[in-house]
Amino acid sequence: MYADHLLLPWTRELLAQIPDVRLFDVHTHLGLHDPSGFRATEAELLAALSLVDARAVMFPLAEPGGYREANDAVLAAADAEPRLVPFARLSPQDAVAEGRRCVRAGAAGFKLHPASDGFSPFDDRLEPLYAFAERERLPVLVHTGPGTPPLGKRLLDLLTRFPQLRMVLAHAALTDLEWLADRAAEFPTLMFDTSWWSASDLVALCTRVPPGQILLASDLPYSTPVWAVHATLRCGGYAGLGPGQLAGVAGGQCARLVAKEQLLDLGPAPGPSGQQPWLERVHTYLAAAVEATKRGDGPGQTLELARNACELPDTHPLRSTADSVATLLDRYESYAPRHTTGNQYAPGWDLLAAAALLARTPGPPLPTRSTMD
Repeated sequence: MYADHLLLPWTRELLAQIPDVRLFDVHTHLGLHDPSGFRATEAELLAALSLVDARAVMFPLAEPGGYREANDAVLAAADAEPRLVPFARLSPQDAVAEGRRCVRAGAAGFKLHPASDGFSPFDDRLEPLYAFAERERLPVLVHTGPGTPPLGKRLLDLLTRFPQLRMVLAHAALTDLEWLADRAAEFPTLMFDTSWWSASDLVALCTRVPPGQILLASDLPYSTPVWAVHATLRCGGYAGLGPGQLAGVAGGQCARLVAKEQLLDLGPAPGPSGQQPWLERVHTYLAAAVEATKRGDGPGQTLELARNACELPDTHPLRSTADSVATLLDRYESYAPRHTTGNQYAPGWDLLAAAALLARTPGPPLPTRSTMD
């Protein structure tokens, strides 16, 4: 789907530090009709998961005609493939009836996308759904990324009314991370998924939210499990999470979530750490490049600025990180002119995003030259 084969050495190096991990991606999609132009088939999803031997929660992409048939397709895919766990995508007008129907057919939770489907998560018609989900220990994953207005105090009020509701805020709760991070421990069944590309946001999540409330997520087809595992383990390791905590974040907690089991307590949030100015310089350049390529444009001058900044003395403490960033930039420049993505993203965006993430998170292990091919 993207340049997974070129990023795999970085992902495998991190996975080698937690050999007992069983990866479980809480956020993937199936569908062919999303107005954004993104699409994902069952074969594409399974191929992407196979690269890291992962399981996944899946639910429909946007469907302008409604979600009954799309939910049935997700349920059928899960029936045929044990690695896949189905969630039903719901809208307020028939949330409870469709949710109950899908649960009877095997759905293990629900997905709400207020921004795409044009509703508020505080719509009164969703209150019975939240009550049903809380009572049955069914997770509710809510889009809280781009296009979502801040939820703030209203979300805290909702969680106070439904204190056992297993709600997963997608995309690192971008709209409300500052509101929620310091209070997350008060709501231990509130989860945050890692389906986002910015290292700054993911590091903030991993340093400020208890690790037992963070779940690996890719958002396929907008990213892939290979990229998400690399981003999540690298940012979590940089934040100070240990192997057992990372194993929980990367799969152990999600397995318990969808099985309606008691959730793991993985300890408190580690708290913020300092950083060197070089990190912010290179990360800023590459973050700008990522934003451009996700619009379908080229990276422009930012790539040259980042590459020049990676020329460090042999004695510099971040020389190995800089060299690894430069290697990913080499791979981008070789890969991008020869490939297409089939959607609005420019080819190689994921390699630039991985390089940006690397520049922001020195410390976790990097592949050596001998393990990069």
